[in-house]
Amino acid sequence: MKLGIILQSNEPEHVWNALRLAITARKAAHDVQIFLLSEGVELERIPDTEHFDISKKVEEFTVLGGQLLACGSCLKSRSQSESAVCPISTMADLLRLIEESDKVLTFG
Repeated sequence: MKLGIILQSNEPEHVWNALRLAITARKAAHDVQIFLLSEGVELERIPDTEHFDISKKVEEFTVLGGQLLACGSCLKSRSQSESAVCPISTMADLLRLIEESDKVLTFG
């Protein structure tokens, strides 16, 4: 199955749960893409806490072959640039993710 996840939150628990699902799906051999939208593009700025190890989950997801995409306009509005983990993407990329996914979930 191809799973598309739209993450538009910087709330640590929301992000952590989205990543946990994405990791579980990758371990079950599903294709998973996460599109970071709105506050979701702040993913790499979310500090780890005792309960929510965001950076470790991001690393685990990418090591498992999951793909992260980040809305370029959302990054620009926050004076952020792309990173190695989150390349700049466009609405056309989000549309493609939706069209090609068997299921699309939104966390936000």
